[in-house]
Amino acid sequence: MAKIAIIYYSTYGHIRKLAESIKKGLEAGGATVDVFQLPETLSEEILTKMGAPPKADDPVITVDKLTEYDGFMFGLPGRYGQFPAQFKSFWDSTGSLWGAGKLIGKAAGVFVSTGTQNGGQETIGLTLVPQLAHHGIIFVPLGYQDPRVFSYEEAHGASPYGAGTLAGSDGSRQPSELELGVAETQGKAFATVVAKLVK
Repeated sequence: MAKIAIIYYSTYGHIRKLAESIKKGLEAGGATVDVFQLPETLSEEILTKMGAPPKADDPVITVDKLTEYDGFMFGLPGRYGQFPAQFKSFWDSTGSLWGAGKLIGKAAGVFVSTGTQNGGQETIGLTLVPQLAHHGIIFVPLGYQDPRVFSYEEAHGASPYGAGTLAGSDGSRQPSELELGVAETQGKAFATVVAKLVK
């Protein structure tokens, strides 16, 4: 049975909400799943000024935990078309694992949240790939296996790189049923691929 970690950063809860659907799909695909959040780099003072709600109770991931999993689903919000500094800060601390080749052959996928339709739904995934490649981690995209990615019934997140949601420029929009459904599809598909890799 594949063991997968969902590792996310969520300021306003959009990514955390998507993570619930990703987890549901992963478990439907037969994986065991643990959910972690990335370490926060902003002070409480700054978060309060930003109007950020309290963090979820999920444990904070540490570098040493990465070796315990067969795959990772990264939940990342967009910051000017890329992943946030909190992810980069964490990933830059994985040098000891890189030097020892500890993550080679593991798998990773990504799901995202952006303020606008063109705010990085694809480029977050695209800029994540080099981070994974240096570790020898296999990137597993969503592709277009869920026809809802093609839907024109509503403005929505998601791309061939992974599931996504649109938060709105003020963060007021929450993930839609369509977006949550795509996330569940991605979780199940990712679990299926990782199961094949660990046989």
